[in-house]
Amino acid sequence: MEETQIVTDLSLIGLFSEADIIVKIVMIGLMIASIFSWAIIIEKLVLIKLVNRNAIKFYRDFWSSNINDIDVAYRNSRNNPMAKIFNAGIKEWNTTFKIHKNMSIDGVKQRIEKAMNVQMNIELDKLEKKLLFLASVGSTAPFIGLFGTVYGIMNSFSAIAASKSTNLAVVAPGIAEALFATAIGLFAAIPAVMFYNKISSDISRVTSNLENFSDEFINYFSRQIDAQMVADDFDDNYESQDEEY
Repeated sequence: MEETQIVTDLSLIGLFSEADIIVKIVMIGLMIASIFSWAIIIEKLVLIKLVNRNAIKFYRDFWSSNINDIDVAYRNSRNNPMAKIFNAGIKEWNTTFKIHKNMSIDGVKQRIEKAMNVQMNIELDKLEKKLLFLASVGSTAPFIGLFGTVYGIMNSFSAIAASKSTNLAVVAPGIAEALFATAIGLFAAIPAVMFYNKISSDISRVTSNLENFSDEFINYFSRQIDAQMVADDFDDNYESQDEEY
Protein backbone atom coordinates (compact mmCIF):
# COMPACT_ATOMS: atom_id res chain seq x y z
CA MET A 1 0.00 0.00 0.00
CA GLU A 2 1.31 3.40 -0.94
CA GLU A 3 2.29 5.43 2.11
CA THR A 4 0.30 8.58 2.68
CA GLN A 5 2.35 11.73 2.28
CA ILE A 6 2.53 13.72 5.50
CA VAL A 7 2.82 17.47 5.43
CA THR A 8 5.75 18.55 7.57
CA ASP A 9 5.86 22.30 6.84
CA LEU A 10 3.81 23.87 9.66
CA SER A 11 4.81 27.46 8.94
CA LEU A 12 2.05 29.90 8.05
CA ILE A 13 3.00 29.88 4.39
CA GLY A 14 3.25 26.11 4.44
CA LEU A 15 -0.14 25.71 6.07
CA PHE A 16 -1.69 27.98 3.46
CA SER A 17 -0.01 26.33 0.47
CA GLU A 18 -0.97 22.84 1.59
CA ALA A 19 -4.56 23.70 2.47
CA ASP A 20 -7.55 22.50 0.49
CA ILE A 21 -8.81 24.85 -2.25
CA ILE A 22 -11.99 25.66 -0.29
CA VAL A 23 -9.97 26.49 2.82
CA LYS A 24 -7.63 28.61 0.68
CA ILE A 25 -10.57 30.60 -0.68
CA VAL A 26 -11.81 31.19 2.87
CA MET A 27 -8.35 32.34 3.99
CA ILE A 28 -7.89 34.66 1.01
CA GLY A 29 -11.34 36.18 1.51
CA LEU A 30 -10.67 36.80 5.18
CA MET A 31 -7.27 38.34 4.47
CA ILE A 32 -8.80 40.68 1.87
CA ALA A 33 -11.52 41.64 4.35
CA SER A 34 -8.86 42.33 6.98
CA ILE A 35 -6.89 44.56 4.57
CA PHE A 36 -10.00 46.57 3.68
CA SER A 37 -10.92 46.82 7.37
CA TRP A 38 -7.55 48.27 8.29
CA ALA A 39 -7.76 50.72 5.38
CA ILE A 40 -11.15 51.93 6.65
CA ILE A 41 -9.91 52.07 10.24
CA ILE A 42 -6.91 54.22 9.36
CA GLU A 43 -8.99 56.46 7.10
CA LYS A 44 -11.64 57.06 9.78
CA LEU A 45 -9.16 57.67 12.60
CA VAL A 46 -7.29 60.24 10.51
CA LEU A 47 -10.53 61.87 9.34
CA ILE A 48 -12.03 62.16 12.83
CA LYS A 49 -8.81 63.60 14.19
CA LEU A 50 -8.79 66.18 11.39
CA VAL A 51 -12.47 66.99 11.93
CA ASN A 52 -11.93 67.58 15.66
CA ARG A 53 -8.90 69.78 15.04
CA ASN A 54 -10.75 71.84 12.43
CA ALA A 55 -13.78 72.15 14.71
CA ILE A 56 -11.68 73.54 17.56
CA LYS A 57 -10.12 76.14 15.27
CA PHE A 58 -13.45 77.11 13.74
CA TYR A 59 -15.18 77.40 17.13
CA ARG A 60 -12.48 79.75 18.38
CA ASP A 61 -12.65 81.86 15.23
CA PHE A 62 -16.44 81.94 15.35
CA TRP A 63 -16.59 83.60 18.76
CA SER A 64 -13.62 85.89 18.21
CA SER A 65 -14.25 87.19 14.68
CA ASN A 66 -16.90 88.92 12.64
CA ILE A 67 -19.54 86.51 11.39
CA ASN A 68 -19.26 87.78 7.80
CA ASP A 69 -15.50 87.23 7.86
CA ILE A 70 -16.04 83.71 9.16
CA ASP A 71 -18.52 83.04 6.36
CA VAL A 72 -15.99 84.07 3.72
CA ALA A 73 -13.03 82.31 5.35
CA TYR A 74 -14.79 78.95 5.79
CA ARG A 75 -17.10 78.93 2.77
CA ASN A 76 -15.08 76.30 0.89
CA SER A 77 -13.56 74.48 3.85
CA ARG A 78 -13.10 70.70 3.72
CA ASN A 79 -13.32 68.10 6.48
CA ASN A 80 -15.02 70.64 8.71
CA PRO A 81 -18.64 69.66 9.48
CA MET A 82 -19.06 72.52 11.95
CA ALA A 83 -18.16 75.07 9.29
CA LYS A 84 -20.52 73.38 6.81
CA ILE A 85 -23.38 73.63 9.30
CA PHE A 86 -22.52 77.28 9.88
CA ASN A 87 -22.52 77.94 6.13
CA ALA A 88 -25.91 76.26 5.77
CA GLY A 89 -27.35 78.47 8.51
CA ILE A 90 -25.88 81.64 7.01
CA LYS A 91 -27.18 80.75 3.56
CA GLU A 92 -30.68 80.19 4.89
CA TRP A 93 -30.45 83.42 6.85
CA ASN A 94 -29.58 85.35 3.69
CA THR A 95 -32.36 83.76 1.66
CA THR A 96 -35.15 84.11 4.21
CA PHE A 97 -34.88 86.86 6.79
CA LYS A 98 -33.00 89.39 4.65
CA ILE A 99 -35.19 88.79 1.61
CA HIS A 100 -38.54 87.94 3.20
CA LYS A 101 -38.56 90.41 6.05
CA ASN A 102 -42.29 89.99 6.59
CA MET A 103 -41.85 86.34 7.53
CA SER A 104 -42.55 85.52 11.18
CA ILE A 105 -39.62 85.18 13.57
CA ASP A 106 -40.56 81.59 14.40
CA GLY A 107 -40.68 80.76 10.69
CA VAL A 108 -37.19 82.16 10.15
CA LYS A 109 -35.78 80.24 13.12
CA GLN A 110 -37.38 77.01 12.00
CA ARG A 111 -36.06 77.30 8.46
CA ILE A 112 -32.53 78.06 9.68
CA GLU A 113 -32.65 75.19 12.16
CA LYS A 114 -33.97 72.83 9.47
CA ALA A 115 -31.20 73.81 7.04
CA MET A 116 -28.54 73.25 9.69
CA ASN A 117 -29.99 69.89 10.71
CA VAL A 118 -30.05 68.70 7.10
CA GLN A 119 -26.41 69.69 6.66
CA MET A 120 -25.51 68.01 9.94
CA ASN A 121 -27.05 64.74 8.74
CA ILE A 122 -25.10 65.00 5.49
CA GLU A 123 -21.82 65.49 7.34
CA LEU A 124 -22.51 62.65 9.78
CA ASP A 125 -23.36 60.33 6.90
CA LYS A 126 -19.92 61.07 5.46
CA LEU A 127 -18.27 60.19 8.76
CA GLU A 128 -20.28 56.99 9.16
CA LYS A 129 -19.74 55.84 5.58
CA LYS A 130 -18.08 52.38 5.32
CA LEU A 131 -18.56 51.66 9.03
CA LEU A 132 -21.15 49.04 8.10
CA PHE A 133 -18.34 47.06 6.45
CA LEU A 134 -16.44 46.96 9.75
CA ALA A 135 -19.54 45.78 11.56
CA SER A 136 -20.12 43.09 8.95
CA VAL A 137 -16.53 41.84 9.14
CA GLY A 138 -16.63 41.82 12.93
CA SER A 139 -19.81 39.76 13.03
CA THR A 140 -19.24 37.35 10.12
CA ALA A 141 -15.47 36.76 9.91
CA PRO A 142 -15.31 34.32 12.86
CA PHE A 143 -18.09 32.20 11.33
CA ILE A 144 -16.48 32.25 7.91
CA GLY A 145 -13.21 31.15 9.50
CA LEU A 146 -15.11 28.47 11.41
CA PHE A 147 -16.54 27.20 8.14
CA GLY A 148 -12.99 26.80 6.80
CA THR A 149 -12.02 25.03 10.01
CA VAL A 150 -14.92 22.58 9.87
CA TYR A 151 -14.21 21.84 6.22
CA GLY A 152 -10.51 21.30 6.95
CA ILE A 153 -11.23 18.98 9.86
CA MET A 154 -13.57 16.97 7.65
CA ASN A 155 -10.68 16.52 5.23
CA SER A 156 -8.48 15.43 8.12
CA PHE A 157 -10.95 12.73 9.11
CA SER A 158 -11.06 11.64 5.49
CA ALA A 159 -7.26 11.33 5.61
CA ILE A 160 -7.54 9.17 8.71
CA ALA A 161 -10.00 6.90 6.95
CA ALA A 162 -7.83 6.71 3.83
CA SER A 163 -4.61 5.97 5.70
CA LYS A 164 -6.30 3.68 8.23
CA SER A 165 -4.06 5.21 10.86
CA THR A 166 -4.81 7.26 13.94
CA ASN A 167 -1.25 8.49 14.15
CA LEU A 168 -1.27 12.16 15.17
CA ALA A 169 1.39 12.91 12.58
CA VAL A 170 -1.10 12.00 9.87
CA VAL A 171 -3.92 14.30 10.98
CA ALA A 172 -2.03 17.11 12.74
CA PRO A 173 -1.11 19.07 9.57
CA GLY A 174 -4.70 18.99 8.30
CA ILE A 175 -6.07 20.12 11.65
CA ALA A 176 -3.45 22.87 11.83
CA GLU A 177 -4.53 24.09 8.38
CA ALA A 178 -8.14 24.10 9.50
CA LEU A 179 -7.44 26.00 12.71
CA PHE A 180 -5.38 28.49 10.73
CA ALA A 181 -8.60 29.56 8.98
CA THR A 182 -10.21 30.30 12.34
CA ALA A 183 -7.14 32.26 13.41
CA ILE A 184 -7.38 34.43 10.27
CA GLY A 185 -11.09 34.94 10.92
CA LEU A 186 -10.37 36.18 14.44
CA PHE A 187 -7.51 38.33 13.15
CA ALA A 188 -9.96 40.04 10.81
CA ALA A 189 -12.87 40.25 13.27
CA ILE A 190 -11.25 41.44 16.50
CA PRO A 191 -9.74 44.72 15.16
CA ALA A 192 -12.92 45.37 13.16
CA VAL A 193 -15.10 45.11 16.28
CA MET A 194 -12.74 47.07 18.52
CA PHE A 195 -12.25 49.95 16.13
CA TYR A 196 -15.89 49.97 15.08
CA ASN A 197 -16.81 50.64 18.70
CA LYS A 198 -14.10 53.27 19.07
CA ILE A 199 -14.94 55.07 15.84
CA SER A 200 -18.66 54.96 16.64
CA SER A 201 -17.91 56.48 20.05
CA ASP A 202 -15.77 59.19 18.45
CA ILE A 203 -18.52 60.00 15.94
CA SER A 204 -21.02 60.22 18.80
CA ARG A 205 -18.83 62.85 20.46
CA VAL A 206 -18.56 64.72 17.15
CA THR A 207 -22.35 64.56 16.83
CA SER A 208 -22.77 65.96 20.33
CA ASN A 209 -20.40 68.84 19.57
CA LEU A 210 -22.21 69.64 16.33
CA GLU A 211 -25.59 69.61 18.06
CA ASN A 212 -24.30 71.93 20.79
CA PHE A 213 -22.87 74.31 18.21
CA SER A 214 -26.12 74.22 16.25
CA ASP A 215 -28.07 75.17 19.37
CA GLU A 216 -25.66 78.00 20.13
CA PHE A 217 -25.88 79.22 16.57
CA ILE A 218 -29.70 79.18 16.64
CA ASN A 219 -29.55 81.26 19.84
CA TYR A 220 -27.18 83.65 18.13
CA PHE A 221 -29.59 84.04 15.21
CA SER A 222 -32.47 84.53 17.63
CA ARG A 223 -30.65 87.41 19.28
CA GLN A 224 -29.85 88.91 15.90
CA ILE A 225 -33.46 88.61 14.75
CA ASP A 226 -34.79 90.09 17.99
CA ALA A 227 -32.33 92.96 17.75
CA GLN A 228 -33.33 93.58 14.14
CA MET A 229 -37.02 93.56 15.01
CA VAL A 230 -36.46 96.04 17.85
CA ALA A 231 -34.50 98.29 15.51
CA ASP A 232 -37.25 98.14 12.90
CA ASP A 233 -39.92 98.96 15.50
CA PHE A 234 -37.85 101.91 16.71
CA ASP A 235 -37.48 103.21 13.14
CA ASP A 236 -41.21 102.84 12.50
CA ASN A 237 -42.11 104.70 15.72
CA TYR A 238 -39.58 107.43 14.96
CA GLU A 239 -40.98 107.92 11.45
CA SER A 240 -44.56 108.06 12.75
CA GLN A 241 -43.59 110.71 15.29
CA ASP A 242 -41.98 112.78 12.56
CA GLU A 243 -45.16 112.60 10.52
CA GLU A 244 -47.23 113.84 13.47
CA TYR A 245 -44.99 116.84 13.92
